Amino acid sequence: MNTFYVILGAAIGAPARFAIDQYIRKFTHQPYGIFIVNICGSFILGITFKSSEHTHDLLAIGFAGAFTTWSTFMLDIFLAYELRRYKEAGLNLILSLGFGLLAAWLGLSLA
Repeated sequence: MNTFYVILGAAIGAPARFAIDQYIRKFTHQPYGIFIVNICGSFILGITFKSSEHTHDLLAIGFAGAFTTWSTFMLDIFLAYELRRYKEAGLNLILSLGFGLLAAWLGLSLA
């Protein structure tokens, strides 16, 4: 693994996630931004799975690793549950996992 490529990808991925989430939160308090970045990240991981080492390090490990976020996903579900928004929490969990798996499969199929 080339550390430079991982650092470069992460330096782009984390701010991209933040910018997308903040932009979408201007229009809604729902965690749609995190949903979108996690689905896109799953697709990126799938499509770059069999790529060259440098591309994999840059896009899959660096960019997608910093772009996606498990912790924020879990926090969004927990907060919805705490606020007794059970339907919202359940939908976020089911749709995120379902579409994330579908996006990863689609990426792998296209690669």
